Amino acid sequence: MYCAAPQGGARALGRPGGVKIFQHEQRSLFGEILDWMLTPLLLLWPVSLVLTWLVAQGIAGKPFDRALEYNATALAQLITVNKAQAQFVLPLPARELLRADDSDTVYYQVIGPKGEYLSGEKDLPRPGEEEKLSPGEVRLRDDEFRGAAIKVAYIWVKLELPESKPALVQVAETLDKRSVLATEIVKGVMLPQFVILPLAVLLVWLALVQAIKPLNHLEERIRARSPDDLSPLDVEAVPMEVAPLVSSVNDLLLRLKDSISTQKRFLADAAHQLKTPLAGLRMQADLAQREGANAEDLKQSLRQIGRSSIRATHTVNQLLALARAESSGAVLIHQPCDLAQLTMDVIRDCVPRAMDKHIDVGYEGAQPGADGVMLKGNATLLKEMVRNLVDNAINYTPSNADKPGMITARVLVDPFSKVLVVQVEDSGPGIPAAERELIFQPFYRVLGTQVDGSGLGLPIVLEIARQHHASVSVDDSRPGQTPPGTCFTVRFARLPDTD
Repeated sequence: MYCAAPQGGARALGRPGGVKIFQHEQRSLFGEILDWMLTPLLLLWPVSLVLTWLVAQGIAGKPFDRALEYNATALAQLITVNKAQAQFVLPLPARELLRADDSDTVYYQVIGPKGEYLSGEKDLPRPGEEEKLSPGEVRLRDDEFRGAAIKVAYIWVKLELPESKPALVQVAETLDKRSVLATEIVKGVMLPQFVILPLAVLLVWLALVQAIKPLNHLEERIRARSPDDLSPLDVEAVPMEVAPLVSSVNDLLLRLKDSISTQKRFLADAAHQLKTPLAGLRMQADLAQREGANAEDLKQSLRQIGRSSIRATHTVNQLLALARAESSGAVLIHQPCDLAQLTMDVIRDCVPRAMDKHIDVGYEGAQPGADGVMLKGNATLLKEMVRNLVDNAINYTPSNADKPGMITARVLVDPFSKVLVVQVEDSGPGIPAAERELIFQPFYRVLGTQVDGSGLGLPIVLEIARQHHASVSVDDSRPGQTPPGTCFTVRFARLPDTD
């Protein structure tokens, strides 16, 4: 029989509470959608202004460009050849065509085939020397004359003269009318937008208000529910985009309903379990107070009261242990633990109780500090898990001085997969295969046993194992023998990092 030496206690480390320095306002889904819809609209509006101005400039210039081309073609037809000399005569109707109006000034120029000046503005800019001559084709260019921007239409005229270059006819006009027309076009297009833009913003606002009404109705339906109404929400009554959220809420409600039902059942079972020892206490107290009771009867009643109080205390302690195990994920800290050392400590603590029942209890397997026995978990809960397994084995293992029972605890490490295993086996009567799933339910007791217990030890084991990513299995410790015994195995599927 092995008894472990006492170990020093470890100080629990607390996590300091955090303080939020920056508080962020709650986000508004309505505001975000409105921002994403209106921001592009407001950004595109000035871009639309620029594009409209550029398009208006092109549209406004086209009729005036055609007029310049027509005038240039008309003047080109007035060039004649007389005695091998180019001549240009501008009749009065043609002069009327070139008359300056109130907005713009029209200039013209006629240059002969030999570069001689024939008529018009002598200093009007000419086309570049590098330009390829294309007689009969009217061309347009932008230029500057006397400090003002002008549009020039020019044409090269082929004359019937031997070895002569084409004559040049140019008609130019300032750009004031074009600018005025472009401005009028922009005004005609943009002014309605100053009315349309606010109207569009209003319509977007109203559309969003209408679109989120189903969410408001959903909120009203939820607020109108009674606190105990956990029935699912109607998924068909909400928009398709909100349906996944409602489905998740329904799943949460279902799990909450199951949790509340489990708690109610647990409380009812706990009340029932506590009722029996409390009723025994009251009955024994009444018996002790009855008339004619002698000293022996009083002692017997006190012994019964002591046993009932011990049973009630054990049940309360198990209830507290189960509650602590179920809530430990958010309360207690996980840190590296030596599972071999924890198991030895439990065996050492259980030795006096085992000796009272003539049970040989011992430990086998990996030693403290060996490779693979470190586990990141909660030491208090892990010791509670092993202690409940050992206590369960002590309770259900028949033993006497002539034929002592045996309980063995083991911590094993697979050298290849590094899987950590805790086993507690006994030489008791075993557990029927049909009841091996039921024994992990709270307050369940194997039929036919006279052992005094609360039925909470194994549920505590299962809960603590689940929180440490472990599984619990039950097998016969001595298959084919009588009694077959019982072997509980807690297998940690993976070892968390302990660095």
